[in-house]
Amino acid sequence: MMCDPLKRAITYLRISVTDRCNLRCTYCMPPEGVPLVDHSEILTFDEIEEFTRVAVLKGVNKVRITGGEPLVRRGITELVRRLASIKGVTDLSMTTNGQLLSQLAGELAEAGLMRINISLDTTDPDKYREITRGGDINRVFEGIEAAKSAGLIPIKLNCVVKSDRKEPDAESVKRYVEEKNQGNESVDEGSRWIEVRYIKMMDLHTGSFGIVDGGDGGDCPRCNRIRLTANGLVKPCLFNDLGYSVREYGFAKALDLAIMNKPEKGSHNDTGKFYNIGG
Repeated sequence: MMCDPLKRAITYLRISVTDRCNLRCTYCMPPEGVPLVDHSEILTFDEIEEFTRVAVLKGVNKVRITGGEPLVRRGITELVRRLASIKGVTDLSMTTNGQLLSQLAGELAEAGLMRINISLDTTDPDKYREITRGGDINRVFEGIEAAKSAGLIPIKLNCVVKSDRKEPDAESVKRYVEEKNQGNESVDEGSRWIEVRYIKMMDLHTGSFGIVDGGDGGDCPRCNRIRLTANGLVKPCLFNDLGYSVREYGFAKALDLAIMNKPEKGSHNDTGKFYNIGG
């Protein structure tokens, strides 16, 4: 098992498979989009798979696929299949904006994806279109139903808030979840097939973040995460500029360096963006 200098066991790997996205959310990127990493710099599926195998041998058992938007990465189902086949991965999940999910949910589940998180900051179509700069909220709703049918449960909705869950848009997401759960509980007694987590709007450059309401992200003393960016940097912390290239150091050494230098707590990140680290 991998432990950092503070004896935190590192068991969770978040993999950003692309810096590309089919939305332009106001809190993530400017309206004109962003400069994209050249395709030659993006890790291949072979590289991602091999790095994950090394991480699992060292103690990782939970893997989450992120982006950008992971479903725009060509062949993403094949990558899911590869990662799901790695002995020792006991929790394989994905975070998506849901725009393409209705088309791919069945394939992803068949390939071995276990759970899914879907971004949803409001249930109002106009507000959703404004926040995402053109997104179609009906595609999200269709994706949620497709994920449920495919067995990708519990589905977790990621709701970004300015301050807390009492905001009107956050309340609307809560009501949506409550309505969906009524009379639709899964076979496990008392469980809910859809849940919501409230994520306070973060700022990498100023170091503004907090513990996720309904989750454990942002809880530095208990952090068990490392991140692999789309262009191959192993990052010990989202709110830190440290990153070690797997192409420069090799998979095992880059991983060891990231764990060895994992900071006690997040500070700020002047070089990264949410769209290319994975949030």
